[in-house]
Amino acid sequence: VPGVDAEAQIHITYQTQTVTLADGSVVTLRKPHLTLSQLAYGALDDDVVYSLRMAPPMIGLGLLEALNDEQIEQLADPQDENNDGISGRSNRVWDVEQQKLVRGRFGWKAEQPSLKQQNAAAFNGDIGITSSLFPAENCRAAQQACLDAPSGGKPELSDKLLDSVTFYTGNLGVPARRNVDDPQVKRGEAVFVEAGCGDCHHVAFTTPTLPGRPQHSAQTIHPYTDMLLHDMGPGLADDRAVFAASGSEWRTPPLWGIGLTKTVSGFEHYLHDGRAESLLEAVLWHGGEAKQSRDYIVRAQRTEREALLAFLRSL
Repeated sequence: VPGVDAEAQIHITYQTQTVTLADGSVVTLRKPHLTLSQLAYGALDDDVVYSLRMAPPMIGLGLLEALNDEQIEQLADPQDENNDGISGRSNRVWDVEQQKLVRGRFGWKAEQPSLKQQNAAAFNGDIGITSSLFPAENCRAAQQACLDAPSGGKPELSDKLLDSVTFYTGNLGVPARRNVDDPQVKRGEAVFVEAGCGDCHHVAFTTPTLPGRPQHSAQTIHPYTDMLLHDMGPGLADDRAVFAASGSEWRTPPLWGIGLTKTVSGFEHYLHDGRAESLLEAVLWHGGEAKQSRDYIVRAQRTEREALLAFLRSL
């Protein structure tokens, strides 16, 4: 914004580590380290926590929102009562419109309860546009030039436009799978199950019937997510809690469409901060509740590992 100083300059460096697989292959993993300089509005408080975020894919969001709470909750096992090492749980977040705590669904830590609020939060937090859900300008008290900058109205985004954006983002279709009959892909799907990946990346749901939303109703979908939080261990932790989600907990990201990442984006970056530059790197960063699955892949034969990756690329 002309005349408004940036909050800070951002510098990213990477720490690297290697993982040796059972067949002798060595994979280098990188972890980003974020440094802020040239703080324009004074030093940050000691308790400020910050980390990087990748924009997640926006396909199939209306179908995920169509799932009812019971469908998600029946997959939760916060106390790990079945002793399988997996203890998914829901985040409880503030719904601005309902003015109460509800189940979180969207965002890396399931911090938003609805697609509409996710969009409104992005408008406000990412590009500084106010709405009826978030009417305050995204400026802190010390940012006087920001506060004095011209406003596009109060709010700047009408409810009609917010609803239009929500309709659009809720109806972006999911791409069809590819190479589903390929023997390597079929074997990779079996490895996915054997490694326990599907314990969190839940394969399928059937959406309920929703009045006025035939495009989301009574459909069997394959998002490969349980929509729940899981502790992914210290390697992926950013120490930034969001509502009930701890710094090491992340919502299981849907895998549908992941095989088209490079085609759509022109590059491959996975996980919440984009540290993984390949699907294998993303798998090897799994820890915590997913460590058993990660270790299975580390021990697997090369053919099994390549089959798993072929399966993921088919999604």
